[in-house]
Amino acid sequence: MKLSTASLHLLISVLVASHCHFSATAANDIPPDDASNVSSSSSSSSIPTISSLDSLPYDENGHLSTHILAIPSRCSEKLDDPRVPSGIFGHRKVLLEGEASAAVFGHLLGDDDGGDDDEAKCAAVCLEKGTIRSVVARPLPHRYWLDGAVDQDGDGRRVEEMTLLDFVYSDGCGKVEYGMVNYHERPVSVYWVSTSGEKIHNALLKPGERNTNFIKTFVGHSFQVYDTQPDEDEALNNQLLHQFTVENNGVIGFNNHRQPGMPKEHVAQEVQRTLQNEWDRHSKVKRTFSPLGFDKGRLPNDLYASLGSYYYNNRFPPHVVHEEWGRHKGVFVNYWEADVNFIQIPWNLKSRWQGRLKELVEAWTGVELETTDMYGMREYTKGARLVSHVDRESTHAASLIVNIAQENVTRPWTIEVNDHANRLHEVVMEPGDIVYYESAKSLHGRNTPLASGRYINLFTHYRPLNDPEWFTRDNPEGTPQPVLDVGECRLVGRPDQYSQGAVQCENDAIGPHLSPTMFRAKSAADLFQWWLDVGPKDDNSGESNVGPAGDVGDEL
Repeated sequence: MKLSTASLHLLISVLVASHCHFSATAANDIPPDDASNVSSSSSSSSIPTISSLDSLPYDENGHLSTHILAIPSRCSEKLDDPRVPSGIFGHRKVLLEGEASAAVFGHLLGDDDGGDDDEAKCAAVCLEKGTIRSVVARPLPHRYWLDGAVDQDGDGRRVEEMTLLDFVYSDGCGKVEYGMVNYHERPVSVYWVSTSGEKIHNALLKPGERNTNFIKTFVGHSFQVYDTQPDEDEALNNQLLHQFTVENNGVIGFNNHRQPGMPKEHVAQEVQRTLQNEWDRHSKVKRTFSPLGFDKGRLPNDLYASLGSYYYNNRFPPHVVHEEWGRHKGVFVNYWEADVNFIQIPWNLKSRWQGRLKELVEAWTGVELETTDMYGMREYTKGARLVSHVDRESTHAASLIVNIAQENVTRPWTIEVNDHANRLHEVVMEPGDIVYYESAKSLHGRNTPLASGRYINLFTHYRPLNDPEWFTRDNPEGTPQPVLDVGECRLVGRPDQYSQGAVQCENDAIGPHLSPTMFRAKSAADLFQWWLDVGPKDDNSGESNVGPAGDVGDEL
């Protein structure tokens, strides 16, 4: 007998409830609890019908306040299935008609009314809690169910047949990834708690970011975390340290990382050495991909919806923790002066994001690429600085900075990118904006301190397919020529007018982002002077408050 995915999940949960052996740690997957289906059934006549997406439930910040399971109103009988009760995995049922249905389903159903036509196919969608109102109509493709199938990537290459019930139990709806990172002084034991109160061991979690454990589980599942001392044999006899219920894709920290200090008198010397090294590294990369080494773009709505909701749902402690820094990792971020926080990303979501973002970078470079890394989400706070640097040569050929969110940022915090002639460009980003950049070649940073609030970015990196030595090669035929000579330039705007063409040059290929300072680095010493000039000043003297650089001798 062949069981559906949902039926198999239910069978597993019955086995768990019957005390049969099931290792959640080995499977890295928590089955749905049998009580997930215990809810009063609701007929389609009791499900609200809306014609405007403004009628969905939003919080005070304009983000969805709950998960939504929506379907065109003419397919309402699909939601009469008692195995899909209202509230299953935290999802509220909604019927869509008119403009709302067209906005959400029109691109799938091939009509302007989103399936109001009686002959149209039936579809369903799971809208994620935390999605901002402006892009709520367009989640990622795997969150759509279309007449018995899910197109995982939206390109027709990975289409999986499944019932609506299977879809509700999939990672397009109720199934989520959840990460746990431990900052207690010793390992902790994590237990899944069934609705009957049984505690089933899930993981022994060692301290530190590198030991973060992501599991697959379901919205509504509860966990408890116990100390592993003093009883080493039975953690349940020890202190209960944390307990939580999963509400969405996410991550949680048990306690927080403690940043080491940095003696003020050492900072300038370390920065000076760092900038010399970064200058030398960027000069050794031969290949380029674009005229300036960078460009600005915008996320597609579905990617912005997914990235934005993940951040929004995990934006406060204990989901956000300090990023692990220390002198062994350098002075690129001033972690000793301003909190630099971190929200880790689930593996499956990371893979989906990387694949879609790679398409954008390939279109920019005109080169077939392979994914090498994705890092973040990093949250900068007031006073944060990022020293100019380049990234790892073998893996970071073409990259993206994605601005996920900004909270209470009162003054633009520009990303500073040096072009192929080492002219400084200062690019203003808004949430949902992306900056393409040749990250191993083009020096980049944020040397001016963040004036206020929080600024959240994601970084993703690629290189030419199967070519880890790409940086040693000359440009292939057809590569855009670097913009080197732009003639005479002059300031036509305000000194604080960024990304608006405040500087005009005889060659307009220079674009709108050239720094109003018209700063151009000719050496690492120039980069260091820039870092001093734009850094925080002593309130009384107006001088840099980072301390003297000193004599670094032959190391420069």
